[in-house]
Amino acid sequence: MTFWQITAELLGGFGYTLAIFAITLLAAIPFGLIIAFGSMSGFKPLNVLCRGFVWVIRGTPLMLQIIVFAYGPGLWLGIPIRTLAQQLLMVCIAFSINYACYFSEIFRGGIESISQGQYEAGQVLGMTKRQIFFKVVLLQVVKRIIPPMSNEIITLVKDTALASVVVHVDLFTIAKQIVNVQVILWPLFYAGLFYLIFNGILTIAFGRIEKKLAYFKV
Repeated sequence: MTFWQITAELLGGFGYTLAIFAITLLAAIPFGLIIAFGSMSGFKPLNVLCRGFVWVIRGTPLMLQIIVFAYGPGLWLGIPIRTLAQQLLMVCIAFSINYACYFSEIFRGGIESISQGQYEAGQVLGMTKRQIFFKVVLLQVVKRIIPPMSNEIITLVKDTALASVVVHVDLFTIAKQIVNVQVILWPLFYAGLFYLIFNGILTIAFGRIEKKLAYFKV
């Protein structure tokens, strides 16, 4: 294979990697926020359930979770996961649940870091709880959680390589297949360059977001 043929193959795999990344991010952020609110709930059963769920997911390997979602339905429910679309769906569900739990702890920490005095000041001004959260608290929370969120999102980019346990169309798998067939090692390093460039773009983007929110001195 020529350099350009290998590049085309890797770009095809990178497309699937980006799809897993994007779907996971879109699902994990709102789900993580829901779990965070559950973890902070004054309703004890919900609080314990959410915190216990987060503890289990964060305490077990992501690879194990991917395997459970990919092969569990077939073994336990008699619903085999065979097609590429089904495999990608299960992988995205596993990634989304895993990262939602990590995001939930970041969200919870950000929300709880806002002083109670700001809530009380909003109440004195006649604002509702909803208005206080969205107009006073939310942007300050966003400012505080951007650094840890950016770190987790960059980690997600690299963790997509774990999808190769189930699907065989992602960037890392394609690179391994080329290495095995062509008996050359450099495509693996070339694939690493794709991850590096994408993470570089994300780093720049998050840096700009932090600068835009720098006027929140919290």
